Amino acid sequence: MKLPDKEKEFLQWYTAVVEYANIVDKRSPVKGSNVIMPYGYSIWESIVDKLDNELKATGHKNAYFPLFIPEDYLEREAEHFEGFIPEVAWVTLS
Repeated sequence: MKLPDKEKEFLQWYTAVVEYANIVDKRSPVKGSNVIMPYGYSIWESIVDKLDNELKATGHKNAYFPLFIPEDYLEREAEHFEGFIPEVAWVTLS
């Protein structure tokens, strides 16, 4: 496989390396999302562990924010939320 020139086409080079190394599979059935393969997920976990340790060493604490937010909550914050509407994955069935 011939890779694009890293200095001239960094984005294309990076994408090719990630795909060739089987870190990410871009053929997800969900538009706009990728499947992180086992090797890629292992890399992700290493990054998270290192960052987590560094943050905790400085006294920071973790927080978790829900992936799914009820629509009425978003409506309450409409003026702040408006620009993010195109990015929202709306769940229409419960």
